[in-house]
Amino acid sequence: MISAAEVAAAVTDPELPFLTLADLGILREVRETGDGVEVTITPTYSGCPALEAIESDLRRALHRAGYERTSVRTSLAPAWTTDWISAEGKAKLAAAGIAPPGPAPRRSGPIPLTLGIRDDQVACPRCGEPSTERLAAFGATACRELRRCPACREPFEHVKEI
Repeated sequence: MISAAEVAAAVTDPELPFLTLADLGILREVRETGDGVEVTITPTYSGCPALEAIESDLRRALHRAGYERTSVRTSLAPAWTTDWISAEGKAKLAAAGIAPPGPAPRRSGPIPLTLGIRDDQVACPRCGEPSTERLAAFGATACRELRRCPACREPFEHVKEI
């Protein structure tokens, strides 16, 4: 029988189905107990609309693999960061035409509220042009933004650094 950890790691994200939960870094722990499996996940943000689908997909995959009793626990601490996306996950994002995030900002203490638009440099995942323009602060989900490349003129999404 395949291990519960391998089964859980292979479950894909419902919003980015080319990425696994392991690629995204949201799979925190898989523990086989005497009577089942306990999985702990950390969503990309506390209001993640895909959380219910992720939990359901995990339970279904584990059940199909022969694990009858499963529980999925959500842990919000420590908070997920885009630094938890694996190198393979970032490569898969780029291959899908989505600019992967750079290093997450380092913060300590209260998070300052700053209004306005960040002036981040995001390279085009298609042609590599280093300077692209932001079209919209939010893409298909709150953790992505819509950008366009001035060189190849292609629009693309960028996973924001969190």
